[in-house]
Amino acid sequence: MKTRRNRPTDILCAGELLIDLISTDYAASFDEVSNFQRLQGGSPANLCMNMARLGNRTALTATVGRDGMGSFLKNYVEKLGVDCRTVLQTDMPTTLILVTRTTQTADFEAYRGADCFISATQMPISLLRNCSIFHTTCFALSKKPAQTAILRAAKKAAQLGCQLSMDANYAQKIWPDTKLARQLVADYCGLGALLKVSEVDWERLYGTPITDAEAAARHFIGLGAKAVCVTLGGDGAYVASHAEGHFLPARPVEVRDTTGAGDAFWSGFLTAWLDGHALLDCAKAARRMAEIKIGTFGVLPDELDRTEIYTDI
Repeated sequence: MKTRRNRPTDILCAGELLIDLISTDYAASFDEVSNFQRLQGGSPANLCMNMARLGNRTALTATVGRDGMGSFLKNYVEKLGVDCRTVLQTDMPTTLILVTRTTQTADFEAYRGADCFISATQMPISLLRNCSIFHTTCFALSKKPAQTAILRAAKKAAQLGCQLSMDANYAQKIWPDTKLARQLVADYCGLGALLKVSEVDWERLYGTPITDAEAAARHFIGLGAKAVCVTLGGDGAYVASHAEGHFLPARPVEVRDTTGAGDAFWSGFLTAWLDGHALLDCAKAARRMAEIKIGTFGVLPDELDRTEIYTDI
């Protein structure tokens, strides 16, 4: 097994760092919510912190407000050992997301501010040259100037031999131009990315439910993705590359909080990929990491035993 940790930084995540206000009780809609709990949020930041919890060397590029919430977020992420030298603070307010606590797909409302003000200067060549994985999300690509800066950085990173990664967490209320979203996801796959897409993401992006997870995965492989994970909620996940494909069923677990489960899943997958594991074993590590998160309300502990995600391998 050959490790892929060949650079000083295992993963650079570029995108949103924001405040999640999550309902303290389970709720189907915001009409049922009385109280919220403040949590650090943002998919790239969550992934970055989960990777750090698993012992990876991580860096985050993001923009927050020059306000109390922005300082809270930067300090919180930095406390876990994430390199936050390219997390900048601006005069725009920190982005805020209201989220319902649920056992299914959460409802959310976004109040966007600083998150989309990421510039090319935050991702210099020296940084891109030193990372093994460059990761971003559809949320991060949904608005300029971050969209332009991140795509340019991704192309340069790929040219420098860095492995690209994407969470295709598309939502029309965040990115109304679905046609452009599809094109940019396709372009990103064309750079040989590792891609995670949920059944909900697929339906939002293409307008139809997934009826064949293998066909969905092959769609992205055909666009140029190196490997694809199609997550199917309680049914499990399908993982594929050009050479192979596997269905991995979900296992029973006490559901305490589904928020961030996708980010946890992908952190397990990418950690196993960096450790040189085969595709199916990466998916098994991803499943175990998602189980740990689903069984935990709120944030995970600051440190996790990496061997725990390899119990099924």
